[in-house]
Amino acid sequence: MKKTFRLRGLGCANCAAKIQDKIGRLDGVSGSTVNFATTRLVIEGEEEKMPGIIAAAQSIIRKLEPGVVMEKG
Repeated sequence: MKKTFRLRGLGCANCAAKIQDKIGRLDGVSGSTVNFATTRLVIEGEEEKMPGIIAAAQSIIRKLEPGVVMEKG
């Protein structure tokens, strides 16, 4: 299953890379991509684990970049 989000307020390419890396390591995630230019986050993972993955991704983003808001893309 693939989910796309917009990261409103993302202003740092290095932070985008950190977010991508941390989300990519979550259980049930087969891939994550953050495109800094378009501020898009794409998460690919197991459908049954996706609600937990999304919650964990939001938590990761809040910790790394408190000013960034994760919105449905």
